[in-house]
Amino acid sequence: MEKVTIEEILALETMVWEALVAGDPQADGAMLTEDFLGVYTSGFSDKAGHMEQLEGGAVMADYRLSAARLVEIGADHVLLAYRAEYLATGKTDWEAMYISSIWRKTADGWRNSFSQDTPAA
Repeated sequence: MEKVTIEEILALETMVWEALVAGDPQADGAMLTEDFLGVYTSGFSDKAGHMEQLEGGAVMADYRLSAARLVEIGADHVLLAYRAEYLATGKTDWEAMYISSIWRKTADGWRNSFSQDTPAA
């Protein structure tokens, strides 16, 4: 596998967050694999579900990502783990969570195949 940097993967993860701020389901879906699985406090989500949350527009007003770590987990797969502080659309209080995302190298470039959110204490 060609070595990928944390900056490259974090830039891709940021594109997902930007889609959430823009309310752009197509930009969001372009970053996900067809077999994407999300594990959230609300339950499981597939690619269609992740995109559907944006049908009504933006779900995030702002965000900050920090404490990023990158772990190679196999041929053409990496795990990005980081802390996200975010302000959901229509809210006044910032919240925080830790996120683990698996990125897979595909013929179309790196795509997110798995994401799990853990609320910060």
